This record gives sequence, C-alpha cells and structure tokens, in this order.
Amino acid sequence: MAEQREPVDTKPGEASMGGSHTTNRMHKRQVRDDTTNSLTSDLTEEKRKQLCALLGNVELTLLYKASVHGYNASAFHQRCDRQGPTLLVAYNRSGYIFGGYTSVEYAQSGRQITDEDIFLFSFQGKIPVCIKINSGYNARLDDAGVPNFGQQLYFCYNNQPVVLNQGVSAFTVNAATMYGNDTQMTECEVYKVEQSAGKSSFFNSINSIFMGRMTSKAMSGSAGTSLTTQFRTYPVKDGREGKPLPFVLCDTMGLEEQSGAGLDIEDISSILQGHVLDRYKFNPTAPFQPDEQKASRPASLQEKIHCVVYVIDATKISLMSDKLEEKLAAIRRKVNSLGIAQIVLMTKVDEACPLVEEDLQSLYVSSYIKTKVQEVSSRLGVPVSCVLPVKNYSQELELELNCDVLLLTALQQMLNFSDDYLDDVGHMESNPI
Repeated sequence: MAEQREPVDTKPGEASMGGSHTTNRMHKRQVRDDTTNSLTSDLTEEKRKQLCALLGNVELTLLYKASVHGYNASAFHQRCDRQGPTLLVAYNRSGYIFGGYTSVEYAQSGRQITDEDIFLFSFQGKIPVCIKINSGYNARLDDAGVPNFGQQLYFCYNNQPVVLNQGVSAFTVNAATMYGNDTQMTECEVYKVEQSAGKSSFFNSINSIFMGRMTSKAMSGSAGTSLTTQFRTYPVKDGREGKPLPFVLCDTMGLEEQSGAGLDIEDISSILQGHVLDRYKFNPTAPFQPDEQKASRPASLQEKIHCVVYVIDATKISLMSDKLEEKLAAIRRKVNSLGIAQIVLMTKVDEACPLVEEDLQSLYVSSYIKTKVQEVSSRLGVPVSCVLPVKNYSQELELELNCDVLLLTALQQMLNFSDDYLDDVGHMESNPI
C-alpha cells in the first residue's frame, strides 16, 4: 500500500463501514460489525463459525429459544414462521449438540416439502458431521406441529424438551453417534440463516492480507435479534508484531427496510460526528443519546468518520426493495451534507458471474459485472467510479494474489477519499470564513 502523507491533525483519525462504513486518513480510519443479544445464544463462537462454514458466508439470527419461549409448537411457529431458511440447534444432557437446516421457510401450509438442501448435523468431536436426506423422501411436513426433519426426527415432541426418532429412513441416523441416545434436551434454538453482504468478511480479509495468513477478527455472522447491535472499531496491524497501520475500519449496525429496524439516520449522524464509542449497542426503537459531557464539546477530527462505505451483495442488487433504496437515499443526503465521501463495495462478484468464479481476473472483462456496477450506480446514486467490485475471503485457507489486488485497491480508494476529506477540513480550519 502507498504510504499516506501526514494529516492536518497529527492525532489518529477514523473511518466507518457496514450497512454503511467509513474511513480516516493518518488519523485512524474506521469501518463496522453486527452483534445482537436480546436473547443469549448457547452456541459457542467456535461452533457457530463451524456451522456458518457449512452454510457458506451467512449470518445467524436467533429467533427462538425454547427455554425462554416454551417447548411447544405454537411458540416455535410464532417466532419462526415465514423467516426464510432456518437452522435448528439442540443440546442434550449428555453434552451433544445436534440439529438440522432447512432452506424452505415454515408456513404451516400443511404440505409435504421438497428441499434438496436440507440436512441434519451433529458435532462428533470438534467437527460437525452432516447427514443429507436420502433420495426419494420428502424433507418435512409443513404443518402446525413441532419442527421435524423427514417426518423422522421431531424436536420438542409432544410439547416437551425431548427428541423423537421415529425410525423412518428419510435420513440415515445413528442415534448413538448423533445424540448419544439421550433424547432429553436441555435447550433448543432456531436461527434465521441469511446470506451476508460481506462487510465482516471484508474486515477479516484486509486483516488477513496484512497479517499474511487467514484471520477471523470480526464475526462474519451474528447471533440474536436484530434490535440491538454494536458499533465496532477494527485497527489493523502490519503483521503480528507490527505497529498499527494509520487507519481504523469501523462497523455499524446493518440497514433494514422496515421502520423501527436497522440503523437509524440519526444514529448514523452520531457515528459520523464521532459521538459513538466502540462496542456501543444500538437499539432501533430508541435513537442514540450521547453522553451529556461529551455532547457539550465538539468531537475531535480523529473521532469523526472520514469516508463512508456501503457493502452490497452483487447477487442481491436486483432484489433491493424501494423502501431500502429510499432509506439509502436519505442516508446519502445526510452524509453529503457533512462533506464525507461515499464508496460502494460490491461483494460476491464470483458468485454473481460464473466466468469470474472460474478466473477472478475475468472480472476486468466481464460484461455482466460491468452491468451490475452500472445498476448499483443507478440505484444508489453514486458515480460508477465509486462502485468497487471485490471478492472477500470466506472459505479459503490461503491468500490469493488476484483477490488481494481487488481488496487493497478498494482500501486504497477509501484512504484516498479520507485524505481528500482531511485536506478539505484542514483548509477550512486554516482559512475560516
């Protein structure tokens, strides 16, 4: 990376990123992360990561916890119906962790469901072992009863904390190895499974490049409800024993189209102006209230955000709702009013285009990716030059040069825009009106 020149203010600056992100120059620059804890998950971080690895680059949101909501069908359906793909995780007295995934949402339709992606899993040792459905069997019955897999394995059976294995052959299950023949559950949790746009993976990817190995500093998924999430700052070091680099990546709560959900515009204003501290938990129903003592003085330049970055999944651009576009437009107007530059990272370019998946260098000649860049530019109202295609590291075990080039090009542009912001602010301070 090119060395940044000295900033106007010698204090480190900041930048933030996420549903929206940001950056600073030789100040530090910051960018962002999601976390939610209205419900406390029993799933350890290590096992959560392993399950996410099975499902790809996903986020897990805790919808239902039987010990809290009840071991009964009505409580399960009230929390889990029409939530899209879900992952059920059960725990028993013998210490086994097991469950299943279905890509078809629960809807109490009364129909037999076909789902080629459905599977059961069990942690046997440290590694989750998957069991796919046998050919010719329905995935489950979508009725008003408790969750079932293949009408064979039932969880919370008879509205009790137990598992029932009916011995049907939809799945080849060995009860002894899957759950130790212990049918008494101590907990049952159901998570909503969502494909991640890749913001947390971007932080991890940048950190991996500078560390020279794969790292997982930021959570690439989240567990809990979407009502409370954190603002996070991620410094990056030049190697394991190296000094902190002159930027900080910040992560904020994600954007959602529903009213009363996702990051509020006023919260974004507080972040941009440097009033929000690391690990502050947002609540979409109650805007951020800055500390009175801190609010009484202007934030220093190093506390403010110097570049805002939006992360968008290239495979989901065409599915963006009008409501989300309107919310993004309102946020862009707010950011523009503060004179802060904005960039869009278009992630998952390899998943969007088979040509690029085969050879990442094909990105530069892919007419499909070019069309997607133009679509993002049009829908978000940003110049084409500010839409940067990238591929994050997600399941790779080794760094790859072509991937590094895209990621570092995006980072360099973020830092360039941060420099421009600091130059502009410095000029205004030395030449007040």
